[in-house]
Amino acid sequence: MLDRLKIMDERYEQINSLLIQPEIVSDIKKLTELSKEQRALEKPVMLYREQLKLEAAIPDLKEMKKSGDKEMAEMAEMELIETEKRIEEIKEEVKILLLPKDPNDDKNVVVEIRGAVGGDEANIFAGDLFRMYSKYAESKGWKVEVIDAMPSEMGGYSQIQFMVSGEMVYSLLKYESGAHRVQRVPQTESQGRIHTSIATVLVLPEATEIDFKLDMNDIRVDTFCSSGPGGQGVNTTYSAVRVTHIPTGMSVACQTHRSQHENKAAALQLLTTRLYDQLVQEREQQEGATRQSLIGKGDRSEKIRTYNYPQNRVTDHRIGFTINRLDAIIDGKLDLVIQELVNEDQKRKLSAEEAVKL
Repeated sequence: MLDRLKIMDERYEQINSLLIQPEIVSDIKKLTELSKEQRALEKPVMLYREQLKLEAAIPDLKEMKKSGDKEMAEMAEMELIETEKRIEEIKEEVKILLLPKDPNDDKNVVVEIRGAVGGDEANIFAGDLFRMYSKYAESKGWKVEVIDAMPSEMGGYSQIQFMVSGEMVYSLLKYESGAHRVQRVPQTESQGRIHTSIATVLVLPEATEIDFKLDMNDIRVDTFCSSGPGGQGVNTTYSAVRVTHIPTGMSVACQTHRSQHENKAAALQLLTTRLYDQLVQEREQQEGATRQSLIGKGDRSEKIRTYNYPQNRVTDHRIGFTINRLDAIIDGKLDLVIQELVNEDQKRKLSAEEAVKL
């Protein structure tokens, strides 16, 4: 592991030198790639350097322990214990950091929520999930931008698509794809019976031009009148946009912005992300890979979580985790579940790494 860290340290310094060279600064694609690699290397390299510094101090501390000065010897003993403890902590941290990384972890995401099973109640729950993710994003300092939405008459949404942008968004929200089940007494239920409804969530990493370049010759753009809230311009101006990828027939609409230009840009971004995801899926199938590797990347039909309102209980079925904090989680404190998923994912990956070594 130390040999690998030494190589990473050397590469980190090499990137620092490259990033100040004029030919790199003027090449946006190369600059972006190197900056991304530098960010990925920074934490393990800093920990490696801290470990080397601590290890270099151990011989002197051991000598101080032999000192005839009792007070100095005791101080050296305490510092030696703390130093060795910190070195072990660093080794464990580095083990996690050196696990194979999902290349999409630092990307923004496009999230789609649909009311699936349960009619109006499923749509209302889809709205609750959107609020939950919005509040979670707010707590992380992320930005949420609605791309397209189909409000339901009884509340919530039959479908809503939105972008979440910020630092390491996909690394946390990637665990949310799948079917979310709610058990509660609906507002429309007169006899107080508990109903079960389902809303589905799909989380896609945002595609950039580096990942996938959209050929505008393959795109058909149609405009139509917006519907829903938006002021007096609604239903009178052709500000809503639908873009279609002619070779695949994939189509995306956007009408949440006031201007046709903004709606077109948002629709094209969503279409690019969907086409890139389709390309990745096809590539993984050809290579015999699976999207269900460990936790996350589940398909939208997989039941991943149950929200039981009468018992204030949330259960994540993938890891058998249950917590009686539904009120806090639905209010945006989603780390109560996501951190458990992250920990379990890392644990499984570490076990897989150890199995390979054996």
